[in-house]
Amino acid sequence: MKRTPFLTSIAAALLLVLSAAGSSFSSGLGTPASATTTGALQATAGCGKAPALTSGTHTIQSGGQTRSYILRVPAGYDNNHPYRLIFGFHWRGGTAGDVDSGGTDGYNWSYYGLRRLADNANNGTIFVAPQGNGNGWANPGGQDVAFVDAMVSQLEAGLCVDTTQLFSAGFSYGGAMSYALACSRATVFRAVAVYSGANLSGCNGGNQPIAYMGLHGLRDNVLPIASGRELRDTFVRTNGCTAQNPPEPAYGSLTHIITTYSGCRSGYPVVWAAFDGAGHDPGPIDGSTGDGWRTWTSAAVWQFFTQFGSNQPPPPPSGNQEIVGQQSGRCLDINNSTTANGTQAQLWDCNGGSNQRWTYATGKQLTVYGNKCLGVGQSAGNGTPAAIWDCTGQPDQQWNVNPDGTITAAQSGLCLDANGQGTVNGTKVQLWNCTGGANQHWQLQN
Repeated sequence: MKRTPFLTSIAAALLLVLSAAGSSFSSGLGTPASATTTGALQATAGCGKAPALTSGTHTIQSGGQTRSYILRVPAGYDNNHPYRLIFGFHWRGGTAGDVDSGGTDGYNWSYYGLRRLADNANNGTIFVAPQGNGNGWANPGGQDVAFVDAMVSQLEAGLCVDTTQLFSAGFSYGGAMSYALACSRATVFRAVAVYSGANLSGCNGGNQPIAYMGLHGLRDNVLPIASGRELRDTFVRTNGCTAQNPPEPAYGSLTHIITTYSGCRSGYPVVWAAFDGAGHDPGPIDGSTGDGWRTWTSAAVWQFFTQFGSNQPPPPPSGNQEIVGQQSGRCLDINNSTTANGTQAQLWDCNGGSNQRWTYATGKQLTVYGNKCLGVGQSAGNGTPAAIWDCTGQPDQQWNVNPDGTITAAQSGLCLDANGQGTVNGTKVQLWNCTGGANQHWQLQN
């Protein structure tokens, strides 16, 4: 799929690196001049100017070395619009080209599937795939963190970037590098996503809060899930979250569970996604021991990153979109494309069918098939089915699509909820008290 050179021969080498990487790196590296604390949108020097950088491979001098990265500038780039910036770090044995191209899965898996979702949402995002020395991220003496500093400075000088919207995602060694940035550059990056990582690139710091998402497989035979839990717990502590043992799927269940920690400092959530089935892999698929771009992880990470807005309002929801559950990666679906009044909505694999295409109308109605509205009845409470009915314009068919990813009934304020935190096909969708759980977070995408 996307990391073929990695699994066959590198586990032993990673374990050697792991044993040597536990200590912090020497201080004195500093942070880029553009480093800012989390806050309102801050445009860079590249705004309002003709772009000095274009899509393609670029080189840069860092620490006496010539380093390289691949850049993806959005189509229709507007030099007056500050853009989100996402770094995608490759695994050991992988390359920047593998991350940028998506490997054998192509565009659909480019930047772990995030590029496709950004394009589908018409949500301008600049993507960067750095190339590691020796196809890894050992970060000796902090040289790879310094490389990131140099890239950030060059990108912010040459393009219009929102400095409050920098993100990092990476798998395995790339996850370790994202963790190193979370430790040492928490005032530069807004959030990181670590797919199946471990402390391989060091942690110089780790005492400043940053939004953190960890994803890891129970059956990981290269970097055991205990390694991912250790990284997660660093930011559970730093972000002031309530300590807990989050639920994880049973061995052999071929499912996943996403947990959002409670008690974290406002704006600095910690999310843990544990899965069973695919082993050491960033693209597990529920119900299978295989992988692929149709994984739930892409939507979950995209949802995690895009919840952090700048001072620019989010674009209004558009028509004919899928509504994808963050926890399940599955679509809001009407069974067998029926149009019968009272048919309860459910979760199902996204397939592009008309029974999964929704329009958020100006009257706050969620419509399907063009003439059926999602409704809950006038006396809705916990457990009330979310079902389709002829559109009446009444309050029981009105919904608020909220910036935090929840969808709430306008009349009751209750959340659209996947019953029992279910993630499998056929899970019924209902109303429930808003809990902040991932089973109540949804992503609208084309």
